[in-house]
Amino acid sequence: MKRLVSGIQPSGSITLGNYLGAIKQFIALQEELTDTEFFIFIADLHAITVTQDKTQLRKSIRSLAAIYLACGLDPEKVNLFVQSEVIEHNQLGYIMESTVYVPELERMTQYKDKKLKQQAGIKSNLLTYPALMAADILLYDADIVPVGEDQKQHLELTRDLAIRFNSQHGDTFKVPEPLTPKIGGKIMSLQDPHKKMSKSDENPKGVIFLLDDLNVIKNKIKSAVTDSDTRIVYDVENKPGISNLLSIYSIITGQSISEIEKTYANSNYAEFKANLAEKLVEYIRPIQERYQTLLASPELDLVLDKGRDNARHIAYRKIQKVYKRLGLGRIK
Repeated sequence: MKRLVSGIQPSGSITLGNYLGAIKQFIALQEELTDTEFFIFIADLHAITVTQDKTQLRKSIRSLAAIYLACGLDPEKVNLFVQSEVIEHNQLGYIMESTVYVPELERMTQYKDKKLKQQAGIKSNLLTYPALMAADILLYDADIVPVGEDQKQHLELTRDLAIRFNSQHGDTFKVPEPLTPKIGGKIMSLQDPHKKMSKSDENPKGVIFLLDDLNVIKNKIKSAVTDSDTRIVYDVENKPGISNLLSIYSIITGQSISEIEKTYANSNYAEFKANLAEKLVEYIRPIQERYQTLLASPELDLVLDKGRDNARHIAYRKIQKVYKRLGLGRIK
Protein backbone atom coordinates (compact mmCIF):
# COMPACT_ATOMS: atom_id res chain seq x y z
CA MET A 1 0.00 0.00 0.00
CA LYS A 2 1.23 3.50 -0.85
CA ARG A 3 1.58 6.26 1.73
CA LEU A 4 0.64 9.93 1.60
CA VAL A 5 2.05 12.41 4.13
CA SER A 6 0.96 15.99 4.73
CA GLY A 7 1.34 18.51 7.56
CA ILE A 8 -0.82 21.45 8.55
CA GLN A 9 0.44 24.35 10.68
CA PRO A 10 -1.85 25.33 13.58
CA SER A 11 -1.79 29.02 12.79
CA GLY A 12 -4.82 31.27 12.50
CA SER A 13 -8.35 30.35 11.52
CA ILE A 14 -9.59 28.49 8.45
CA THR A 15 -11.25 30.74 5.89
CA LEU A 16 -13.96 29.83 3.43
CA GLY A 17 -11.31 30.27 0.74
CA ASN A 18 -8.99 27.76 2.48
CA TYR A 19 -11.82 25.27 2.74
CA LEU A 20 -13.37 25.53 -0.73
CA GLY A 21 -10.08 26.01 -2.56
CA ALA A 22 -7.93 23.42 -0.76
CA ILE A 23 -9.37 21.46 2.18
CA LYS A 24 -12.44 20.28 0.30
CA GLN A 25 -10.18 18.98 -2.47
CA PHE A 26 -7.88 17.30 0.04
CA ILE A 27 -10.78 15.54 1.77
CA ALA A 28 -11.74 14.12 -1.62
CA LEU A 29 -8.34 12.44 -1.95
CA GLN A 30 -9.14 10.02 0.86
CA GLU A 31 -12.01 8.69 -1.25
CA GLU A 32 -10.08 8.65 -4.53
CA LEU A 33 -6.80 7.09 -3.35
CA THR A 34 -8.17 3.84 -1.99
CA ASP A 35 -4.77 2.11 -2.23
CA THR A 36 -3.08 4.74 -0.07
CA GLU A 37 -2.49 5.07 3.68
CA PHE A 38 -2.75 8.68 4.90
CA PHE A 39 -0.58 10.29 7.58
CA ILE A 40 -1.79 13.82 8.36
CA PHE A 41 -0.16 15.71 11.21
CA ILE A 42 -0.65 19.02 12.98
CA ALA A 43 2.76 20.64 12.45
CA ASP A 44 3.13 22.31 15.84
CA LEU A 45 6.95 22.12 15.78
CA HIS A 46 6.97 24.17 12.58
CA ALA A 47 4.76 26.77 14.25
CA ILE A 48 7.53 27.78 16.69
CA THR A 49 9.77 29.33 14.04
CA VAL A 50 8.08 32.44 15.47
CA THR A 51 7.26 33.05 19.13
CA GLN A 52 3.92 31.58 20.16
CA ASP A 53 1.66 32.01 23.18
CA LYS A 54 1.63 28.50 24.67
CA THR A 55 -2.04 28.59 25.71
CA GLN A 56 -3.17 29.80 22.30
CA LEU A 57 -0.94 27.29 20.50
CA ARG A 58 -2.41 24.34 22.41
CA LYS A 59 -5.89 25.65 21.69
CA SER A 60 -5.05 26.06 17.99
CA ILE A 61 -3.71 22.48 17.75
CA ARG A 62 -6.97 20.99 19.02
CA SER A 63 -9.07 23.44 17.05
CA LEU A 64 -7.36 22.65 13.75
CA ALA A 65 -7.67 18.90 14.31
CA ALA A 66 -11.37 19.33 15.10
CA ILE A 67 -11.96 21.49 12.01
CA TYR A 68 -10.38 18.94 9.68
CA LEU A 69 -12.45 16.14 11.18
CA ALA A 70 -15.59 18.30 11.04
CA CYS A 71 -14.88 19.04 7.37
CA GLY A 72 -14.84 15.34 6.57
CA LEU A 73 -11.42 13.85 7.32
CA ASP A 74 -12.20 10.19 8.07
CA PRO A 75 -10.19 8.75 11.02
CA GLU A 76 -10.84 5.26 9.66
CA LYS A 77 -8.92 6.18 6.51
CA VAL A 78 -6.45 8.73 7.88
CA ASN A 79 -3.90 8.73 10.71
CA LEU A 80 -4.33 12.19 12.24
CA PHE A 81 -1.80 13.12 14.92
CA VAL A 82 0.23 15.93 16.52
CA GLN A 83 3.79 16.18 15.20
CA SER A 84 5.49 16.89 18.55
CA GLU A 85 3.95 13.76 20.08
CA VAL A 86 6.04 11.56 17.77
CA ILE A 87 9.60 12.21 18.99
CA GLU A 88 11.14 10.60 15.92
CA HIS A 89 10.29 13.73 13.92
CA ASN A 90 12.84 15.65 16.02
CA GLN A 91 15.37 12.82 15.84
CA LEU A 92 15.26 12.48 12.08
CA GLY A 93 15.10 16.27 11.74
CA TYR A 94 18.55 16.50 13.30
CA ILE A 95 19.85 13.75 11.01
CA MET A 96 18.53 15.72 8.03
CA GLU A 97 20.32 18.82 9.35
CA SER A 98 23.52 16.79 9.13
CA THR A 99 22.65 15.81 5.55
CA VAL A 100 21.68 19.19 4.11
CA TYR A 101 24.15 21.99 3.30
CA VAL A 102 23.73 25.57 4.54
CA PRO A 103 23.65 27.14 1.04
CA GLU A 104 20.76 24.80 0.16
CA LEU A 105 18.80 26.11 3.15
CA GLU A 106 19.66 29.72 2.37
CA ARG A 107 18.27 29.30 -1.16
CA MET A 108 14.80 28.45 0.12
CA THR A 109 12.44 31.15 -1.13
CA GLN A 110 10.23 31.05 1.96
CA TYR A 111 13.25 31.60 4.21
CA LYS A 112 14.38 34.59 2.17
CA ASP A 113 10.86 36.06 2.16
CA LYS A 114 10.34 35.58 5.89
CA LYS A 115 13.81 36.92 6.68
CA LEU A 116 12.94 40.16 4.88
CA LYS A 117 9.75 40.54 6.94
CA GLN A 118 11.41 39.51 10.21
CA GLN A 119 14.30 41.95 10.49
CA ALA A 120 15.09 41.24 14.17
CA GLY A 121 15.02 38.16 16.36
CA ILE A 122 15.31 35.63 13.53
CA LYS A 123 15.40 32.12 14.98
CA SER A 124 17.80 29.50 13.65
CA ASN A 125 14.94 27.07 13.02
CA LEU A 126 13.54 29.50 10.44
CA LEU A 127 16.58 28.50 8.39
CA THR A 128 16.66 24.80 9.29
CA TYR A 129 12.96 23.90 9.26
CA PRO A 130 13.15 22.46 5.70
CA ALA A 131 15.35 19.73 7.25
CA LEU A 132 12.57 18.94 9.71
CA MET A 133 10.06 19.06 6.87
CA ALA A 134 12.15 16.51 4.98
CA ALA A 135 12.19 14.33 8.09
CA ASP A 136 8.39 14.59 8.39
CA ILE A 137 8.07 13.06 4.94
CA LEU A 138 10.94 10.55 4.87
CA LEU A 139 10.08 9.15 8.31
CA TYR A 140 7.03 7.40 6.85
CA ASP A 141 8.49 6.39 3.47
CA ALA A 142 5.94 8.62 1.77
CA ASP A 143 5.21 7.74 -1.84
CA ILE A 144 3.30 10.95 -2.50
CA VAL A 145 3.12 14.40 -0.92
CA PRO A 146 0.41 16.93 -1.83
CA VAL A 147 2.13 20.23 -2.62
CA GLY A 148 1.08 23.71 -3.62
CA GLU A 149 3.27 26.15 -5.50
CA ASP A 150 4.85 27.46 -2.27
CA GLN A 151 6.02 24.00 -1.17
CA LYS A 152 7.46 22.58 -4.40
CA GLN A 153 10.96 23.82 -3.57
CA HIS A 154 10.87 22.13 -0.16
CA LEU A 155 9.81 18.81 -1.65
CA GLU A 156 12.61 19.01 -4.20
CA LEU A 157 15.06 19.48 -1.32
CA THR A 158 13.50 16.49 0.47
CA ARG A 159 14.02 14.34 -2.62
CA ASP A 160 17.64 15.52 -2.90
CA LEU A 161 18.30 14.66 0.75
CA ALA A 162 16.77 11.19 0.42
CA ILE A 163 18.93 10.47 -2.64
CA ARG A 164 22.05 11.87 -0.91
CA PHE A 165 21.52 9.85 2.27
CA ASN A 166 20.83 6.67 0.29
CA SER A 167 23.99 7.23 -1.75
CA GLN A 168 26.16 7.80 1.34
CA HIS A 169 24.70 5.22 3.71
CA GLY A 170 22.78 2.64 1.67
CA ASP A 171 19.17 2.34 0.58
CA THR A 172 17.17 3.81 3.49
CA PHE A 173 14.54 6.26 2.30
CA LYS A 174 11.89 6.17 -0.38
CA VAL A 175 12.12 9.19 -2.72
CA PRO A 176 8.66 10.82 -2.62
CA GLU A 177 6.73 12.10 -5.61
CA PRO A 178 4.71 15.35 -5.62
CA LEU A 179 0.95 15.28 -5.94
CA THR A 180 -0.61 18.48 -7.20
CA PRO A 181 -4.23 18.47 -5.97
CA LYS A 182 -6.97 19.39 -8.40
CA ILE A 183 -7.35 23.13 -8.50
CA GLY A 184 -10.27 24.15 -6.38
CA GLY A 185 -12.31 27.30 -6.80
CA LYS A 186 -10.14 30.33 -6.12
CA ILE A 187 -12.20 32.38 -3.69
CA MET A 188 -11.57 36.12 -3.68
CA SER A 189 -12.06 38.80 -1.03
CA LEU A 190 -15.70 39.85 -0.67
CA GLN A 191 -14.63 43.49 -0.47
CA ASP A 192 -11.85 43.47 -3.06
CA PRO A 193 -12.55 40.70 -5.60
CA HIS A 194 -9.24 41.38 -7.33
CA LYS A 195 -7.29 39.71 -4.51
CA LYS A 196 -7.54 36.30 -2.90
CA MET A 197 -9.57 35.85 0.29
CA SER A 198 -7.08 35.91 3.17
CA LYS A 199 -7.19 35.79 6.95
CA SER A 200 -4.88 38.84 6.89
CA ASP A 201 -7.42 40.94 4.96
CA GLU A 202 -7.48 44.43 6.48
CA ASN A 203 -11.25 44.61 5.98
CA PRO A 204 -12.94 41.94 8.18
CA LYS A 205 -15.97 42.00 5.86
CA GLY A 206 -13.80 40.67 3.04
CA VAL A 207 -13.13 37.27 4.62
CA ILE A 208 -15.44 34.53 5.91
CA PHE A 209 -14.08 32.17 8.54
CA LEU A 210 -15.58 28.70 8.92
CA LEU A 211 -16.19 29.43 12.60
CA ASP A 212 -17.79 32.85 12.08
CA ASP A 213 -21.20 33.39 13.66
CA LEU A 214 -23.79 32.32 11.08
CA ASN A 215 -25.52 35.71 11.09
CA VAL A 216 -22.14 37.37 10.51
CA ILE A 217 -21.61 35.10 7.50
CA LYS A 218 -24.99 36.13 6.07
CA ASN A 219 -24.19 39.80 6.50
CA LYS A 220 -20.77 39.46 4.87
CA ILE A 221 -22.31 37.85 1.79
CA LYS A 222 -25.06 40.48 1.61
CA SER A 223 -22.52 43.31 1.85
CA ALA A 224 -20.15 41.81 -0.74
CA VAL A 225 -18.91 44.26 -3.38
CA THR A 226 -20.52 43.84 -6.81
CA ASP A 227 -21.05 46.43 -9.58
CA SER A 228 -23.67 48.75 -11.06
CA ASP A 229 -24.67 46.30 -13.80
CA THR A 230 -27.28 44.10 -12.12
CA ARG A 231 -27.03 41.13 -14.53
CA ILE A 232 -26.04 37.93 -12.75
CA VAL A 233 -23.47 36.58 -15.18
CA TYR A 234 -19.99 35.14 -14.79
CA ASP A 235 -17.42 37.58 -16.18
CA VAL A 236 -14.25 37.72 -14.06
CA GLU A 237 -12.69 40.60 -15.97
CA ASN A 238 -15.67 42.97 -16.03
CA LYS A 239 -17.77 41.68 -13.11
CA PRO A 240 -15.29 40.18 -10.58
CA GLY A 241 -17.54 40.62 -7.54
CA ILE A 242 -20.59 38.75 -8.78
CA SER A 243 -18.32 36.19 -10.50
CA ASN A 244 -16.73 35.42 -7.13
CA LEU A 245 -20.15 34.91 -5.54
CA LEU A 246 -21.19 32.67 -8.43
CA SER A 247 -18.07 30.56 -7.82
CA ILE A 248 -18.98 30.13 -4.15
CA TYR A 249 -22.56 29.23 -5.07
CA SER A 250 -21.37 26.67 -7.64
CA ILE A 251 -18.89 24.94 -5.30
CA ILE A 252 -21.25 24.57 -2.34
CA THR A 253 -24.26 23.42 -4.41
CA GLY A 254 -22.54 21.41 -7.14
CA GLN A 255 -24.47 23.34 -9.78
CA SER A 256 -22.66 24.63 -12.85
CA ILE A 257 -22.19 28.36 -13.33
CA SER A 258 -24.43 28.30 -16.40
CA GLU A 259 -27.24 26.61 -14.46
CA ILE A 260 -27.05 29.27 -11.76
CA GLU A 261 -27.06 32.07 -14.33
CA LYS A 262 -30.26 30.66 -15.85
CA THR A 263 -31.91 30.32 -12.43
CA TYR A 264 -31.24 33.96 -11.61
CA ALA A 265 -31.65 35.43 -15.10
CA ASN A 266 -34.55 37.61 -13.92
CA SER A 267 -33.31 38.31 -10.39
CA ASN A 268 -31.41 41.21 -8.88
CA TYR A 269 -28.22 41.20 -6.81
CA ALA A 270 -30.04 41.56 -3.48
CA GLU A 271 -32.14 38.47 -4.13
CA PHE A 272 -29.16 36.44 -5.34
CA LYS A 273 -27.03 37.43 -2.35
CA ALA A 274 -29.83 36.61 0.09
CA ASN A 275 -30.27 33.15 -1.43
CA LEU A 276 -26.52 32.51 -1.48
CA ALA A 277 -26.24 33.63 2.17
CA GLU A 278 -28.91 31.10 3.20
CA LYS A 279 -27.32 28.27 1.22
CA LEU A 280 -23.85 29.03 2.57
CA VAL A 281 -25.08 29.13 6.17
CA GLU A 282 -26.82 25.78 5.74
CA TYR A 283 -23.64 24.40 4.20
CA ILE A 284 -21.42 25.61 7.06
CA ARG A 285 -23.85 24.91 9.93
CA PRO A 286 -23.17 21.12 10.14
CA ILE A 287 -19.41 21.74 10.04
CA GLN A 288 -19.69 24.11 13.00
CA GLU A 289 -21.98 21.74 14.89
CA ARG A 290 -19.64 18.80 14.31
CA TYR A 291 -16.68 20.97 15.37
CA GLN A 292 -18.33 21.94 18.67
CA THR A 293 -19.31 18.32 19.35
CA LEU A 294 -15.72 17.15 18.80
CA LEU A 295 -14.26 19.76 21.14
CA ALA A 296 -16.70 18.81 23.89
CA SER A 297 -16.26 15.03 23.61
CA PRO A 298 -13.39 12.56 24.16
CA GLU A 299 -13.62 11.54 20.48
CA LEU A 300 -11.05 14.11 19.34
CA ASP A 301 -8.39 12.83 21.73
CA LEU A 302 -9.17 9.22 20.86
CA VAL A 303 -8.63 9.99 17.17
CA LEU A 304 -5.37 11.84 17.88
CA ASP A 305 -4.17 9.06 20.21
CA LYS A 306 -4.85 6.38 17.62
CA GLY A 307 -3.12 8.37 14.88
CA ARG A 308 -0.12 9.05 17.14
CA ASP A 309 0.26 5.38 18.10
CA ASN A 310 0.09 4.22 14.47
CA ALA A 311 2.61 6.88 13.45
CA ARG A 312 4.97 5.98 16.32
CA HIS A 313 4.99 2.33 15.34
CA ILE A 314 6.30 3.17 11.87
CA ALA A 315 8.51 6.07 12.95
CA TYR A 316 10.34 4.06 15.62
CA ARG A 317 11.32 1.33 13.17
CA LYS A 318 12.51 3.89 10.63
CA ILE A 319 14.69 5.84 13.06
CA GLN A 320 16.28 2.61 14.31
CA LYS A 321 17.18 1.75 10.71
CA VAL A 322 18.64 5.23 10.19
CA TYR A 323 20.71 5.02 13.41
CA LYS A 324 22.03 1.64 12.34
CA ARG A 325 23.03 3.04 8.96
CA LEU A 326 24.94 5.86 10.70
CA GLY A 327 26.50 3.72 13.42
CA LEU A 328 24.75 5.59 16.24
CA GLY A 329 23.98 4.15 19.67
CA ARG A 330 24.49 0.57 20.79
CA ILE A 331 22.24 -1.10 18.24
CA LYS A 332 23.57 -4.64 17.58
